Amino acid sequence: MRHFTDPAFRRTIESLLLSDVRQPGQYIGGELGSVAKDPESSRFHLALAFPDTYTIGMSHFGFQLLYTLINRKEDWICERVFTPLPDMEKALKSRNLPLYSLETFRPLVAFDVLGFSLQYEMSYTNVLTMLDLGQIPLHSSARTKTHPLVIAGGPCVGNPEPMSPFIDLFVIGDGEEALEQVCDFWVETKQNFPSESRRDWLLRIARHFSFVYVPEFYDVSYDASGRALTPKPNLPDVPEIIRPAVVDEIERYVPSLTPIVPLIESVQDRVSLEIMRGCPGRCKFCQSTAIKRPIRTRNVESIAQIAHQSCLNTGMSEVSLLSLSTSDYPHFEELMLRLRELLTPMKVSISVPSLRVNHLLSQTMQCLTTERTGGLTIAPEASRDEMRRRIGKPITNENLLAGCQSAFENGFGRVKMYFMCGLPGETDDDLDGITDLAKEIAHLGKKTSGRFPTVIANVSNFVPKPHTPFERYGMMPPDYFREAHRRLKYVNKDRSFNVKYHELALSLLEGLLSRGDRRVGQIIETVWRNGARLDSWTEHFQNALWDTAITAVILETGINTEQIIHVPYPDDAELPWGHICFVP
Repeated sequence: MRHFTDPAFRRTIESLLLSDVRQPGQYIGGELGSVAKDPESSRFHLALAFPDTYTIGMSHFGFQLLYTLINRKEDWICERVFTPLPDMEKALKSRNLPLYSLETFRPLVAFDVLGFSLQYEMSYTNVLTMLDLGQIPLHSSARTKTHPLVIAGGPCVGNPEPMSPFIDLFVIGDGEEALEQVCDFWVETKQNFPSESRRDWLLRIARHFSFVYVPEFYDVSYDASGRALTPKPNLPDVPEIIRPAVVDEIERYVPSLTPIVPLIESVQDRVSLEIMRGCPGRCKFCQSTAIKRPIRTRNVESIAQIAHQSCLNTGMSEVSLLSLSTSDYPHFEELMLRLRELLTPMKVSISVPSLRVNHLLSQTMQCLTTERTGGLTIAPEASRDEMRRRIGKPITNENLLAGCQSAFENGFGRVKMYFMCGLPGETDDDLDGITDLAKEIAHLGKKTSGRFPTVIANVSNFVPKPHTPFERYGMMPPDYFREAHRRLKYVNKDRSFNVKYHELALSLLEGLLSRGDRRVGQIIETVWRNGARLDSWTEHFQNALWDTAITAVILETGINTEQIIHVPYPDDAELPWGHICFVP
């Protein structure tokens, strides 16, 4: 592979990596499947940025798909950049070296467009790290006509307000067509109206696209209690409501048949393939269900051929079928038969990470009998049928137990379940039911196979997310979660299963960042300046930094973070994310 960059800069980076940085393979590019175009053959440059480490970002299917689609355009070069670990950040800062793309070592500030994929709220401080290392002003208002356009998409932009100070524009909805359109419009606007200001260029974009939100052209006011109201346009012809970009068919957007093979071990070293977008369920707690409508699928033969060719080209030994509910794919059994026909001779296994618990679960397990994964992952969410009906997940323990028994009969030795605590109307019986159900499944495995399986119940703390039927609810108070965790940990003495629960401090911050208004951006910036990095990583997260930042911003602005996280919204109250609408 050829690389087009300043040779002296590249030599400096390579010398730095050899002497001062662990796992340098994540900073050099050149992987099988990566694309390094000759800059002389393409006029425009997009840096696709994943605000987490290489090992996380390289496991994300959507990131690689957009990379592939943009690089198929003759006039665009798309390159990748990830959040460096602290040792690399320190090495770059100490030498005043910019963060750069992997393909050509091009500094971020030299790109036309810098696009962030916001997949989870605890990555927000990483965005600031990357902007700062990329020598791009943190604030949109401080950027000039020479700086890249900084955009963001992904599930978190359902409430863009906390990141609004740092992002020029947000692309709402599907990115396959929207990203290309926005990039083209930006460079055409700069070429056609060179004398206009950067603000004028952004205004043209805001008025042109119904799925683009440019925060600069919206003002926020507050009610008598201090709560932020829905942002309102401050100029004519700027849309009051932003509606998502939606692709009619995902079939048209074919991923690379040679997906990038990471140079170091990543979270998911496998071929990942989206088989369906959207979900037929109507779970009241699930944001993904709300923002990914309608349902769209790939056809069986297309999936099979992409999987087969990708494994041939990369040597990967596992294919992961991606969807919000993979077993709801309408031709699931036919697909599994076709994939086994092609992949079994290659000794390639198939993983299905998202299975719906319904009357077909036991039948689904029979389709997976020849796979080598050995584990079943399911999300009952609640332990009792009554609570599941209340939250819109109409599954039963009868179906769940039948599916688990079928899994044990077919050689599966692990069951991982995902639950939530703090759901509206939750009782002690719901909490106790988590351990009761885990115990019942463990003993069912012992009865079926003669030995205890590994049974893990992962319990997260419920955060009412924007655009869900529960969006107006508040999170339960911290003391409630502490007591729930204590009950889950100490009340049950059975050792046939394990219960794990999510760290409360992270859940509360997730509530603040997902439900917050524009003032929360000041908290993000303050905690970042105080040293917060890689907050989704347990070994890097420092809750004390967040507490200090929140206290400082409360004193300065009067923002009521407890109100944002815990106090419900009346039915007639405006919402900070009310200008973003996913309802058709």
